[in-house]
Amino acid sequence: MIPHLVLRPGRDRRVRGGHPWIFSNEIQDLEGIPGKGDAVEVFSAKGDFLGTAYFNPHSLIAARLLSRKREDIDAPSFYKDRIAAAARRRIFHYPSENALRLVFGESDGLPGLVVDRYGDVLVVQLLAAGMECRREAIVAALQELFAPRAIIARNDVAVRALEGLDQTVELLTGTPPGRVVITEHGLEFLVDVMAGQKTGHFLDQKENHLALRGRVAGRRVLDLFCYSGAWSLQAAQFGANSTTGIDISPHAVALAAENAARNNLTDRCRFLQGDGFDALRQGQQGNERYGAIILDPPAFVKSKQRLAEAAKGYLTINRRAFEVLEEDGYLFSCSCSYHLTREHFLDILRQAARQAGRSVVIEEVRGQALDHPVALACPETDYLKCAVLRVF
Repeated sequence: MIPHLVLRPGRDRRVRGGHPWIFSNEIQDLEGIPGKGDAVEVFSAKGDFLGTAYFNPHSLIAARLLSRKREDIDAPSFYKDRIAAAARRRIFHYPSENALRLVFGESDGLPGLVVDRYGDVLVVQLLAAGMECRREAIVAALQELFAPRAIIARNDVAVRALEGLDQTVELLTGTPPGRVVITEHGLEFLVDVMAGQKTGHFLDQKENHLALRGRVAGRRVLDLFCYSGAWSLQAAQFGANSTTGIDISPHAVALAAENAARNNLTDRCRFLQGDGFDALRQGQQGNERYGAIILDPPAFVKSKQRLAEAAKGYLTINRRAFEVLEEDGYLFSCSCSYHLTREHFLDILRQAARQAGRSVVIEEVRGQALDHPVALACPETDYLKCAVLRVF
């Protein structure tokens, strides 16, 4: 018999509202002895059935619901059907893209699972013990549905430590693919699926790159935290006179330079190793001015407890960017920290503009691409902010 997890009185509201997480301090009783990753049925304190989940006794998020029904979440067909449905939704939005996120965890009813497609290579992240325990079923489903040349597990992410899991990179099937070539808005990019940042490319920004169109033509552009150069190359494609991309990683800078050469954009795109904060400070001291600045830093907020500290970082870097923008210049400012709400991020931008003594209008506030859908009941899936700001 499947173990039963019973919630404390009054702790079922969030789950009834559609959120899939159950925290360890919300549990009143366990009937049975579920192990790490085992399936459990979830009940309210009054005995109402709430859904089927997988369990982890060693995690703060003790259970994650996969279904609101009684289902066999250990059946291989369960994962094949869920992944196939998620892929159909992506193909609806991106019928011809060769790089996209096929599965986005909670937003696709598969909490703890991420699957990215780069051409004929798939990259998976098993972020929770419940998904790690079902690795074989997931890999089998991916092979049957997509027949990929290779499947890579990019499990080198800190969140796995919270689940008691190792952080590793593994080739699950196929042969090592080397670097994969993808296309985005007519440009080609090399993706290092084994050692690149995240799963190799920042797929969530691809629609935000289109915000450059009509705003950067004829301008001098500074792209900070540039990684493989996607923002810089798109800016050049949309008519920027010159772009300078800066990243702390020499590997990223070399990859960005290769991407520029691959698209015949080396005459307008250069890439330098350096610190984004330092680059803006030096620009201000040297009286540099840019027509557009792109800020796409890694997540400054690693936990809710460090939110205040991270907010100072966002304030400083945006203030410095405002200080070196030309009149009528654009700032494309991003945050991928889900602990930092949209409202808080905009408030930081207001403070930064005030401290820099600049008048600013918001032209757009954008989010993540459509292959990273936001689950309405799970605000944690709404993480990416991209503000398009004009200085006058």
